Amino acid sequence: MFFYYDPTYILVLIGALICIIASGRVNSVFNRYSQVRSHSGMTGREAAEKILRANGIHDVTVQHISGNLTDHYDPRNKTLSLSDATYQSASVAAIGVAAHECGHAVQHHVGYAPLKIRGALVPVANFGSMAAWPLIIIGLFINGNMSLMLINLGILLFSAAVLFQLVTLPVEFNASRRAVKVLENTGMLYPEEVDATKKVLGAAALTYVASAASMILQLLRLLLISGRRRGD
Repeated sequence: MFFYYDPTYILVLIGALICIIASGRVNSVFNRYSQVRSHSGMTGREAAEKILRANGIHDVTVQHISGNLTDHYDPRNKTLSLSDATYQSASVAAIGVAAHECGHAVQHHVGYAPLKIRGALVPVANFGSMAAWPLIIIGLFINGNMSLMLINLGILLFSAAVLFQLVTLPVEFNASRRAVKVLENTGMLYPEEVDATKKVLGAAALTYVASAASMILQLLRLLLISGRRRGD
């Protein structure tokens, strides 16, 4: 009964609520500005290709990927994938998202340190998030020193996933700053269109903040559980 009625679940619920609000916000803002056509008529794909060339990047492939807001840059194969709502769209929202993903390609091109750190953390974070909960759950259902050892090991592994989320924040914020700067300097968007793009990217950034906050709350919950088990 301890596991199912643990009062620290409130921290998980708060984290989930934060993520839901952030997700709703980014979808609302993106949908609004995805209806606003840019004066240039340039599609997300065309904008991405222009930004990459302007930064001297000629070895990154721009491709279409299915889904909504599944846009991403993969440094492993230097592929910039743009989603259904971005690839062929000429909206200011699509151009902003494409520019943001180009920001990641530029980070990779110039050797931006936080991006390197995040890349190095990927396998550790993936293993930590996968292995942490089984260890913690087993630890909750057994007694003795082994219980606390398993819980603490699970917390340590989960901390790696939390660290990944924290390192992601400067990477995403920097990519957005690069995106806004290039859109302003190249004149690809009018000033009022750049302002709209800032709102889209700002809303998107909140989803990363929300995800990090949710992970931190979960880590806090696990520490409370560990402390209570130690007291028992």
